[in-house]
Amino acid sequence: MENLIFSINVVLPIFLLMCIGTFLRKIKLIDQIFLEKANHFAFSALLPVLLFNNIYKSNISDAVNIRLIIFAVGIILFIVGTLFIIVPKIESDNRNRGIIIQGLHRSNFVLFGLPLSMNIFGAENLGPVTTLTAIIIPLYNFLAVIILDWFSKDKSDYKKTIICILKNPLIIGSITGILFSAFNIKLPNFLEKTVSDVAAMATPLALMVLGGDIEIKNIGKNFRYISIITIGKLLVIPALVIAAALAFGFRGVELGALFSMVAPSVSVSSYTMALQYDCNSELAGQLVFITTLFSPLTIFIFIFALKTVGLF
Repeated sequence: MENLIFSINVVLPIFLLMCIGTFLRKIKLIDQIFLEKANHFAFSALLPVLLFNNIYKSNISDAVNIRLIIFAVGIILFIVGTLFIIVPKIESDNRNRGIIIQGLHRSNFVLFGLPLSMNIFGAENLGPVTTLTAIIIPLYNFLAVIILDWFSKDKSDYKKTIICILKNPLIIGSITGILFSAFNIKLPNFLEKTVSDVAAMATPLALMVLGGDIEIKNIGKNFRYISIITIGKLLVIPALVIAAALAFGFRGVELGALFSMVAPSVSVSSYTMALQYDCNSELAGQLVFITTLFSPLTIFIFIFALKTVGLF
């Protein structure tokens, strides 16, 4: 019973914040214009401050776990490489291939991973997951460009892509936090309090915006793709990563960081990138919606199981 209550307390706040956003959109207190601006504000200002604050308050020497980072990067590259071999063999349409690969491997790590880890392990233990975010987010972005570009007629300028990734506010926030923590640079008390207050706004707003953005259209047309990718993304891949992590000896906060990396729903930005590359953006948007809808349930199941066997 204790493990059940623990799991509910981890997942339910995230789910309820999404429900609030959906409800506010339903009663027309917020509209699409507000959601677009709020989403841009959250990802360009609030979430970078949140990442900075979490790293700034952690001991960077303890937070930077080279073994964890190598494993995380390796497992992502392995998954993407495997999908690059398998997906073209079972799907003939190039407009779908990139979406399927991206849908199976790319998670809402920042949006779900941080609050998930904080709810499980507490804010004082966020160092490993926040530092991992600084590595994984640019990797996700760069791989997304390669994946969609590979199956697209329009080829990208990779130099511009790398520059764009380095200018990503999330990356800037993470790197700044690492520098402040590594060199023990302390902010004045009033500024530290302000940063903490701004950081506290990030997760609630971002999750409410995500809930408000949820729409369902033409699901039936892509039902086969959606069902297979949803099961693979939310159940199969997290289970395989957990098994591999356990085999390599990861437990506790380290295992939680890896779980938070792969368990959340498909990244919202995958839909935006699908539009840019003229892929099946309708399918990409539907995957974001369906996986966002079901991810609280699958995350709950995993957390309950891992907590019950004493791994969390």
